[in-house]
Amino acid sequence: MTTSGAQGAGRPAPRGATITGIGHYTPPRVVTNHQLEAAVETSDEWIVTRTGIRERRIASDDQATSDLAIEAARAALADAGLTPDDLDLIIVGTASPDMIFPSTACWVQDRLGARRAGAFDLMAACSSFVYGLAQANAYVGSGMADRVLVIGAETLSKITNWKDRSTCVLFGDGAGAVVVQPCPPGEGFLSFHLGADGSRGDLLNLRGGGSRHPASYETIERDMHYIYQNGREVFKFAVRAIPDAIEAVLRQANLTGEAVRWYVPHQANIRIIEAAAKRLGEPLEKFIINIDRYGNTSSASVPVALSEAMEAGREQPGDVLVLVAFGGGLTWASCALRWTKARSAPRP
Repeated sequence: MTTSGAQGAGRPAPRGATITGIGHYTPPRVVTNHQLEAAVETSDEWIVTRTGIRERRIASDDQATSDLAIEAARAALADAGLTPDDLDLIIVGTASPDMIFPSTACWVQDRLGARRAGAFDLMAACSSFVYGLAQANAYVGSGMADRVLVIGAETLSKITNWKDRSTCVLFGDGAGAVVVQPCPPGEGFLSFHLGADGSRGDLLNLRGGGSRHPASYETIERDMHYIYQNGREVFKFAVRAIPDAIEAVLRQANLTGEAVRWYVPHQANIRIIEAAAKRLGEPLEKFIINIDRYGNTSSASVPVALSEAMEAGREQPGDVLVLVAFGGGLTWASCALRWTKARSAPRP
């Protein structure tokens, strides 16, 4: 699925959509590779060499995904100069919701006090945040909403098997959020490319707890309530999907790689990012990378990286950025945008 700009519904002319506020939150608890060495048969050198991860943030026992999402949301709203009452819609992308229902977005809506806002979750695994941006772009571009809050939030530590060394070294917790509002056409979001291959859903999933495998003694004994990943096959998929999605969204926006100032990829594995850069013929320096400090935070990885870069002043108004992600489903998504936001004051 490929979309360009925002198409109005009965409007004399379409309007664009752009990011006007951004923020993120990561739990204070840090778990290093050396700490994992004491729990499973692994080593710091093995993890760093194969993934690029050195540490990750882990939520406390009493923190759920909505708790992290709310902190990121408050930061994004403050950055945009808005209050919760200003919001028309809240979209939360997550693979680790507080519960199957009600949606995590509804918990966020209530605790923020966003009484006027509709709210729903979007589940496209690690691609959820970019999928959510496409939804926000459509709502704002069509005039159905003027102020949309998009959040990517995860507490993957709650669904990680900490006895499985092939997965427990990979994941971390965090949340990132943006506010999307109208802008003139040709600014802000330029194009989106969304894709999925449901025939490969067996490669990355959480099998227990849904209607296919309801919770039972058997599902618990078989560890079906933890993340399962065929790492080798997902890696092979990702090294093709990332550059393909980038090339597709640039074609749709009539841009080349030379026009791109920054790439913001899903932070799953440093070798995937390196392979994508090589295939695209782009220097690794154009890719915003923080996987060494956070690990794979699924739907939170792109907005957390984008928010950190914003705080550091890396994105400047007029810069072209490409956001790209892949995840369970299998899904992939990319977005090209012309950055319109000036750097905000650093958070205290």
